[in-house]
Amino acid sequence: MDTMNTTNSSKNVLNSDVEIKGNLKFTGELTFEGKLDGEIQTDGVLNLGDSASVNGNINAQSVVVRGKVNGNIIAKEKIEIKSKAELFGDLRASKLVIEEGVTYVGKTEVNPNKVAPTPPPRVTEPAKAAEPAGKGGR
Repeated sequence: MDTMNTTNSSKNVLNSDVEIKGNLKFTGELTFEGKLDGEIQTDGVLNLGDSASVNGNINAQSVVVRGKVNGNIIAKEKIEIKSKAELFGDLRASKLVIEEGVTYVGKTEVNPNKVAPTPPPRVTEPAKAAEPAGKGGR
């Protein structure tokens, strides 16, 4: 029954002494404790540890943030920001959890049902034309 473990549930760990300049791509699950100058792209789960520092955008299935992120985070599923995390950038996800004590500067879009933003109702032109012409009192 060992084959059950190998089916796309790989867990990777990059410790706090790791520094990366460049983009990071992976599948499965990654716990990242180090410094990254670049983007992270995954269909999997990203865990940023207490000592993690990411300078770049993150695009993932779901993200748990404990360290520092300077960039936007987009998650198809869920973003969890734990109590001492620092986040400077915009968030977009289906579900969002922010604990007390977080430093967060940015915009947030939480859209669980993938609702497209509806444009504001347009004022139809004929309604304006109904005003009597020739009154220059404005």
